[in-house]
Amino acid sequence: MKKVCVQGLGFVGAAMATAIAMARKDGQPIYNVFGIDLPTNVGKERIEKLNAGKFPFETSDKSLQIAVESNIKKQNFLATSDVDHFEDADIIVVDIPLDISYLDEDPQLNFSSFLDSLSVVSEKIKKGCLLLIETTVPPGTCEQVLAPFLAKKLKKRRMKLEDISLAHSYERVMPGENYLASIREYWRVFSGLNKKSSSDCRKFLETVIDTKNYPLTELKSMTASETAKVMENTYRAVNIAFIDEWTKFASSTNLDLIEVIEAIKIRPTHSNIMLPGLGVGGYCLTKDPTFAPAATKQIFNKDIQFPFSQLAVKVNNRMPLHVLNVLKANFTKKISNSNILICGVTYRPDVSDTRYSASEILVCKLLEEGANVTLHDPHLSFWQELSMDVSNFSDPPANEDYDVIIMCVSHREYSQIDLETWFSNSELIVDANNVFNDHQREILKDLDLPIHYIGRS
Repeated sequence: MKKVCVQGLGFVGAAMATAIAMARKDGQPIYNVFGIDLPTNVGKERIEKLNAGKFPFETSDKSLQIAVESNIKKQNFLATSDVDHFEDADIIVVDIPLDISYLDEDPQLNFSSFLDSLSVVSEKIKKGCLLLIETTVPPGTCEQVLAPFLAKKLKKRRMKLEDISLAHSYERVMPGENYLASIREYWRVFSGLNKKSSSDCRKFLETVIDTKNYPLTELKSMTASETAKVMENTYRAVNIAFIDEWTKFASSTNLDLIEVIEAIKIRPTHSNIMLPGLGVGGYCLTKDPTFAPAATKQIFNKDIQFPFSQLAVKVNNRMPLHVLNVLKANFTKKISNSNILICGVTYRPDVSDTRYSASEILVCKLLEEGANVTLHDPHLSFWQELSMDVSNFSDPPANEDYDVIIMCVSHREYSQIDLETWFSNSELIVDANNVFNDHQREILKDLDLPIHYIGRS
């Protein structure tokens, strides 16, 4: 069997390694897969869980957990921190992050950790190996930054860049109940440094992805492939930001904006218009719109402006503050020393991923204003970014302790709670993210509870 190494066992890499190990021909595994992570505490924890047949992140996707267990039983998957496995790998898939920071609100690419990781690969990669970059990177990274970097490194080993195949194919992984399917049963875009690289990439992806039903799209260059990922995420971020001003308009005019949007979505050309909510979270939409502006200056040395993209990031970062303003306008007490329960701290429903969660911005502001904040989320017990404990009780909270309850994430569990028991003693309830369904809203109306909906009359 061919040997595949997946570098990085985060939310993407762990799932990708699982999907690759599932690849079969005539019922037998095609690849021996080695998932490689750093020997840090976090990396070791991921490695231990995967080797024990457990996915390292909480997931509602039962098929993903079954796949992890099956791969361990088939003995064609191993998680490790041993980078020597790169030496005889036929395919290396890179799923490590590329950082971006800000200098006076100007996005600054930081290639150091990314290139450090690829340096380890370059010191061990063998001739004929396919090096597939799945990491979301700024346009031009593979051709203008990585290719020269690898060429220089390989030259020291008396190898040429052409001795390996270099390709880019971005993931569209979506944690949740279709986590695994978002890899195996979803469309892929790819491109290679040359014809052989593209061919090798295509052949590999065809063994992992259901390309019969989800055909591959090959682009003319790796820069085009990189741009496709950044542009599609920027489009989504701008779409969300567009709704922000209409949400404020709806709040000020007692308009049900969700009703309006549903009417608009009947028109096929507008079917993907976004809904009002708490804001944007997750690792992609919060940073990807800044990649093109940064790459234009730092990689291509061009002076091209991206006003919509950069404004979208600013608008989306401010969206949770609208919820805070609604709270101030409808709460009779001062926020200082008030007891506030936040329901939902992850960046999207039914996942445990809290990276760049919109709830984080809101919670930080509430803490700054002196509120006593309690956190609840059915999918985790500790919020890493804020170093705060999270309750995941199934029984109703002692709601006499909470002046305000803010519903931030529409986890499935929140559709099944006893509304009267949970909320009857609170002075204000804010549904910040369309958490309550139609049936629940009718019950809340009959109970005559003090509730304010973001985006609804």
